[in-house]
Amino acid sequence: MKNPPVMDVTTRRWRAALFLFMLATGVSMASWVARTPAVRDALEVSTGSMGLVLFGLSIGSMAGVLISGGLVRKHGGRPVIALGAGLLVAGLLVIAGGAALEVSAGVFGGLALFGAGMGLAEVAFNIEGAAVERSLGRPVLPVLHGCFSLGTVVGALLGMGLTAVRFPVGWHLAAIAVAVAAAGVWTVRAVPAGTGREGADVDASDAGEGDGDGKRTGGMRGQVAVWRDRRLVLIGLIVLAMAFAEGSANDWLPLLMVDGHGTSATAGSLTFMLFAVAMTTGRFAGGPLLVRYGPAAVVRASALVAAVGVALVIFSSSALLAGAAVVLWGLGASLGFPVTISAAGEGVRPGDASARVAAVSTAGYAAFLVGPPSLGFLADHVGLRNAMLVVLVLLAGAALITRALRTPEREGVGAGAGAGAAAPEEGRPSARADRADRADQSDLV
Repeated sequence: MKNPPVMDVTTRRWRAALFLFMLATGVSMASWVARTPAVRDALEVSTGSMGLVLFGLSIGSMAGVLISGGLVRKHGGRPVIALGAGLLVAGLLVIAGGAALEVSAGVFGGLALFGAGMGLAEVAFNIEGAAVERSLGRPVLPVLHGCFSLGTVVGALLGMGLTAVRFPVGWHLAAIAVAVAAAGVWTVRAVPAGTGREGADVDASDAGEGDGDGKRTGGMRGQVAVWRDRRLVLIGLIVLAMAFAEGSANDWLPLLMVDGHGTSATAGSLTFMLFAVAMTTGRFAGGPLLVRYGPAAVVRASALVAAVGVALVIFSSSALLAGAAVVLWGLGASLGFPVTISAAGEGVRPGDASARVAAVSTAGYAAFLVGPPSLGFLADHVGLRNAMLVVLVLLAGAALITRALRTPEREGVGAGAGAGAAAPEEGRPSARADRADRADQSDLV
């Protein structure tokens, strides 16, 4: 077995910066989620109206997600992350003001800014994480998303405690904004320039999906062109379902327990914390399972475990059993998003990998951020517990198509250890040697 690549100081700071800011975004997201019952009560709105307020997050997020890939290809990841961080901080401050003043429009606007920042930053972060994977020759994205989940645990604990002592929501979110700003400044300084920018890492002759004469297909045309690959379409459907399952818990779990099972607001925050702990555990501990069984089998099992958890939450008459089932929901949903993002970039050349990772990230964040708020409108008619049947159906469907996550054996490309495994270039080892190297590296995950 070969030794892992030596990590230089720049790469170490690069990876640490990604981990830190994902942790900070997790804290900020969970801080908002944990206080949604308090915000709903302060605004004096119904569940359906709260769903409308949450669409501010969806609208902003989708705007950020849809333009992020193009901005990264044009300018590189670092300026996009900087812009995203600025919008995250501004959004948190506006939400804090809207909640303190009990103005629904203010919370809606703050969520739009917050969502735009998150959409911009997180698509760029997936591209950066895939680039770190190629540099190190082993997975980084599961741990990167694990840092986000760890942040949600911290944020949920903080939110639960502040909810219990009735600490003002506005001051809570303002303090989180200051912490996110500090993390963003350090992160932007540590991330190298040019990652993901067209022509930054590969020349036109090695750009992958081109127009047939070596020219690269860029811009919106290139973003659409990658979806001609049937395998990528199936991967997009899987990430859509898994992200919907995660996003539904992030948006609705505290209210689901409060309104659907009659628990207190503090118990609702505790249940969300259990979900976040399960997500974190699954992401940090999933590496050995991926090495032994492969992404297809792991994601299939994950979807089924999550489906069992969601079913128990929906159909159980016991609030205690429903709360325990949230652990299954979290464990099952934990690896779906990062593993499918990695699979999107495997078995292709570096130039293709960034476009494919951006495309699948966009599909995932669309489901993560737009789908769950729409459940609020459905809940007005059938109840929040019954609305979660949508999540259950999507998880069952995802379990049926996970074969798409198997890495294809393409010309000159082996089963890369991380997203975006590169094809051999002039002066690099042969395809057979490259596959053997990557097989050795898989033992290091």
